[in-house]
Amino acid sequence: MSGAPPLEQIIEGALLAAGGPLTLERLLALFADEERPSRDAVLDILASLERDYRDRGIELVRVAGGFRVQVRRGAAPWVARLWEERPARYSRALLETLALIAYRQPITRGEIEVIRGVAVSTHIIRTLTEREWVRNVGHRDVPGRPALYATTRKFLDYFGLGSLNELPPLAEIRDPAFLDQAPVLEQPKATEQPPIETQASLPAQPTIGEEPPNTALPNLEDPDP
Repeated sequence: MSGAPPLEQIIEGALLAAGGPLTLERLLALFADEERPSRDAVLDILASLERDYRDRGIELVRVAGGFRVQVRRGAAPWVARLWEERPARYSRALLETLALIAYRQPITRGEIEVIRGVAVSTHIIRTLTEREWVRNVGHRDVPGRPALYATTRKFLDYFGLGSLNELPPLAEIRDPAFLDQAPVLEQPKATEQPPIETQASLPAQPTIGEEPPNTALPNLEDPDP
């Protein structure tokens, strides 16, 4: 790569400009065949960036969709003030519905209603699908063939999760205080999105360079109705 900037600058620049996670394959595709670095070389750069960011306001994390540079959780409330729009406050009903889909997927709307004891509004399902946090993955083989819902990779990426195994323990979900925590920050619109995301990762992230965790749903005990 004669005349090209150092590999670290290219990788860091791509992560900052992407506005979302980049897979290792996507990073390698930035280079022509004759100049493409090895996978290990790119992973070494990512590990170096992760160390460099440890005492800064940004961090490099690995989520389901790849590697992402984001604002640290502690700084996010101040950074969010750059945008005039107030963050959305999601209703308790929406958060409970999302939690049930995440922990009991695939699940039907009727099954969610049985567990919660109240009807699930069409608006809640539409909001979750429009945000691409849940999707229709088929139909239950029962009369009426109700739609089955499951979470998506965008759900994992938004909440800073590498896999469903990183969901909070069910004991926390059962705690009424869990759903009363601060609301999730809305991302800026596509035309207003900054190069560094303002999302905060919730659980601890796997170390850069490790293999991504299995994204299969863990064998979790069903929440009590």
